[in-house]
This record gives sequence, structure tokens and C-alpha cells, in this order.
Amino acid sequence: IEKLGAMFQLHRLALEDVVNVHQRAKVEQYGDHLFIVVRTIENQSPLCTEQISMFLGSKFVLTLQERPGDDWNPVRERLRQKRGRIRTAGADYLAYALIDAVIDSYFPVLDQLGEQVEELDEILTLDPRRPVVGRVHEIRQALHVLRRAIWPHRKALASLTREHHDLITAE
Repeated sequence: IEKLGAMFQLHRLALEDVVNVHQRAKVEQYGDHLFIVVRTIENQSPLCTEQISMFLGSKFVLTLQERPGDDWNPVRERLRQKRGRIRTAGADYLAYALIDAVIDSYFPVLDQLGEQVEELDEILTLDPRRPVVGRVHEIRQALHVLRRAIWPHRKALASLTREHHDLITAE
């Protein structure tokens, strides 16, 4: 990380945030680059999130993740197949596509939780004496993890659209 920081001239405070992986979603400007943190969801039990740190410069996007694996295969395929604007647009568009894929990864988890709630509702309707407290607690925990991860994205992503950043074009 230190070598990458030196090579891309990244701010040392942002590099510290890469290593301290409990950051909330945020966007910070450091001179000629943006430091963006997003959290991706890992659909396992119990539900947890992973920090993805992203540096956006005028001609580069650098991402660092806690663990191998991500939800970026659709972006990789668009790059490989040279589909859409992703090959011709700038680094800001690539960053947008990566962030979009991260946010899209939340929807299957939300759908799955919705199905579990419907299943519990059906169980309680058919047999109100059946114990479901443990499952309700698990779903409540998962929803809490999701809320803590998703909510900060609103502010961070709004700052990308509302505030002027030289590195991000209107398109």
C-alpha cells in the first residue's frame, strides 16, 4: 500500500483509511485525486460488509479491498467486450460503474430478506404458536447491518453529484 501510495502520489491519511477497514462510505478530495469508500455486502450468515477503498485520479482508478472477490464481473465483461461507454469514457465513468455494481449487490440481499419476512408472516398466520423468535432476531440483525452500511452511501454519493469535482464530468 505504501508503494502504491508513492507511485500514485496518494494522501497518507487516505492510505491510513485503507488499512483501517471500518470506515463508513465517504468521499474526500485530496489535491488531484478523490478518495472514495464504499461498503459491499457479503451475503453470508451472519450478514457482514466489506470496505472497498477507491482512488480516482484524472487517468486512473485504483481499488483496494479487504478480501478477494467482488461484484464487478459485469463491469469486467463490459470492458472485455468493449460494450457501451466504459472503454471510451474517462476514469470517472469507470469509478461510477464500479460504485453502481456495489450498490446493485445490495438488492439480492434485500430481496432475500423480504422473502424471509414473508415466510415468517405465513408461518405466523398458519400456526401462531410456532416459535419464530430466533429467525426474527436474525432478520433484525441483518437489517441493522444493511442500514448501517447503506445509509452513509446516500451522503457520500450525493456529494459526488452535488459538489463540483474537477475529476468528475457532468456526463
